[in-house]
Amino acid sequence: MLTKEEMVLEQYKLYSEQKEKFTSRNFVTNRFYLVLFVALILLTIYTGGIVFMKLIPASLLFSAIGVLVCILWWMNIDSYNLLIKVKYQNVLEEMENYLPIKPYTIERDAISECKKKKKAFLFSDMQKTLAILGLVFFFALFVCDAIPLVYKMCFLN
Repeated sequence: MLTKEEMVLEQYKLYSEQKEKFTSRNFVTNRFYLVLFVALILLTIYTGGIVFMKLIPASLLFSAIGVLVCILWWMNIDSYNLLIKVKYQNVLEEMENYLPIKPYTIERDAISECKKKKKAFLFSDMQKTLAILGLVFFFALFVCDAIPLVYKMCFLN
């Protein structure tokens, strides 16, 4: 039969493994968004001359989809970051109170210290930056394609 300390350690190991699997899913999800992002950029650039229904440029359609994808990507990054923080701070760190050392607490404190000194630019920061740059790119392209279309519809009928 396990002692209380051994049981806590086993639960801690199990939960820690589950958190790592969750983090891995986050990377898979972000890879999906990155591939979709690059595909939309290429589609937007290389289908600029194609027009749907004799009116809507393909680049307008793909840039609108790109805006949506970037917004969803940003929201997904935020959701995963929140859930990972909860798993770290509220669960693992609470379990660490029953252990002789606190590895996740030590890691979190070290990361916080690096962020305060501006030495750390985390992967999620890079992803968010890319999502925002993509949003700006797709939105600008959308506006550039939408203005002539609106002008054509309003004034050239």
